[in-house]
Amino acid sequence: MSLGLICQIVSPELLNLSSSFFILEEKKMQEKLLQIVSSFNGYLSDYILVFLLIGVGLFYSIKTRFVQVRCFGEGMRKTFSKLSLRGGKEASGMSSFQALATAIAAQVGTGNIVGASGAILTGGPGAIFWMWVIAFFGMATIYSEATLALKTRKVDEDGTVRGGPVYYITKAFKGGFGKFLAGFFAIAAVLALGFMGSMVQSNSIGSTMQTAFGVPKYVMGILLVIICAIIFIGGVSRLASVTEKIVPVMAGIFLMGGLVILAVRIKYIPATFGMIFKYAFQPNAIIGGAVGAALKTAISQGAKRGLFSNEAGMGSTPHAHAQANVADPHDQGVVAMIGVFIDTFVVLTLNALVIISALYTKGGILADGIIPETIGKANLAQTAFGTVMGDSLGSKFVAVCLLFFAFSTILSWNLFGRINMIWMFGKKSSIVYTIIALVFVFLGTVASNDLVWELTDMFNNLMVIPNALALFALSKLVPCVARKIKEKK
Repeated sequence: MSLGLICQIVSPELLNLSSSFFILEEKKMQEKLLQIVSSFNGYLSDYILVFLLIGVGLFYSIKTRFVQVRCFGEGMRKTFSKLSLRGGKEASGMSSFQALATAIAAQVGTGNIVGASGAILTGGPGAIFWMWVIAFFGMATIYSEATLALKTRKVDEDGTVRGGPVYYITKAFKGGFGKFLAGFFAIAAVLALGFMGSMVQSNSIGSTMQTAFGVPKYVMGILLVIICAIIFIGGVSRLASVTEKIVPVMAGIFLMGGLVILAVRIKYIPATFGMIFKYAFQPNAIIGGAVGAALKTAISQGAKRGLFSNEAGMGSTPHAHAQANVADPHDQGVVAMIGVFIDTFVVLTLNALVIISALYTKGGILADGIIPETIGKANLAQTAFGTVMGDSLGSKFVAVCLLFFAFSTILSWNLFGRINMIWMFGKKSSIVYTIIALVFVFLGTVASNDLVWELTDMFNNLMVIPNALALFALSKLVPCVARKIKEKK
């Protein structure tokens, strides 16, 4: 047998063995890394985020004499009295409503549908109660974030507004330590929001649109990249013009659909609310295990998913509120609170009521109290809406809503990531950043990777730490703003 013939026979086999070996090793490495990141995220949400989020929110609630209650009516008036879907181009920054719409676009994303579903599946109905608690105190937190972002923002000669946590972090902590914390936040924000965050949002779009309408993922990816590129290149003014129109429309469509479901199952609504409050303190009756362990799971799920949903304390939405053209930081602070209220107490709660009533009440989808293996956080909302609308229409309705939610989140998160990229590397880095972000948007639609979701959660969680430290350090500034406005009145 000739040497050439031997090579022809052996080489393909060796190549196949080598290829299989490397694929297997890569898979093992990914699984190992996934376990490490998941464990780290669990530690953060169980032992750090709960105390930081509730701690900062409670601290600012007391310091501002519960601004979320005292100024709630004022916030509603400032938000809706001048509501317009055609706010027009601002000479610099955005109008107050455009800034709020951009913030809500970031807040109302997959966290309201997929996040709420995951919280209920893992922590039981009681997790929603803890999401409410996080959101209530988070309204005071986001008030402080918005006011600080406006007080520390920078306006360039060309009218470009630059503001966000990196600016008030460096004000809170001078010197090298402040730069380190701000840099830590900026890196986490670029990765979590601009890159991997956009990837998980587009992943949800690709998966649901393929399931509901049969649109190939790569086709959805190409369409998303084209539309996103047009908006990204248009800058802040084009983004503001899009979000001020898309946010009210997407919220209205979802609310109407949810109200239809609840109207059909209205007799089960009292029981649904009862389950949320009952299993907030007795979750073991639903999720099993000891009372203490089950309660910790319910609370940690509420904190983790609450953060991903309303983003209060994470430091993302201050980038949007810093763009607002308002007379006083307080004016945007009370508007920012309404963003958390709409996100959690309206949109997320409506989705949760639909899901819980479909799961746990009479005529629901449970069999013998066990959730079928075919139901996960990705398709739970579609299944719940399908109990009334029918499987096909329910799947399509949620897919369309998720398309709006996730798409608007991609737009806002891209802006937030760009602001931090420019803070680190200057304006010239914006082009490179945009190209990389568009690549991640496309990859997200065609690939599904649990590791990317966990990494996004991790960097979201890590953003909280420097942001919360700065909020504590600058606590004297925020109550002064609240008192100053009250004294004027």
